[in-house]
Amino acid sequence: MKLLHKSAFAVCALGLMLSGCGKSEAQKEVDKQAEAIDKSYEAQADVVEALGTNAPDEKAAKQQAQDLRDKGEAIKDDLKDQAKHLDEVPKK
Repeated sequence: MKLLHKSAFAVCALGLMLSGCGKSEAQKEVDKQAEAIDKSYEAQADVVEALGTNAPDEKAAKQQAQDLRDKGEAIKDDLKDQAKHLDEVPKK
């Protein structure tokens, strides 16, 4: 999970670097990366949910899976919101 957080920060840095090349390209790249991060959380949630099926703690596994999905969605939304402000970064 820490890798995913580092990935999110790397995406922001990439977006800032690309902002000099044009707002729309930077935003597109950040959006693609945000979607990929969300999908990775979704996949992780699917695994947690599948492993918890018919287990004694199935309810807890489903909650953990939903928490992962929510976290992935929140990271994606945050990155996309940050990407909207890339045009505010001074260009050289």
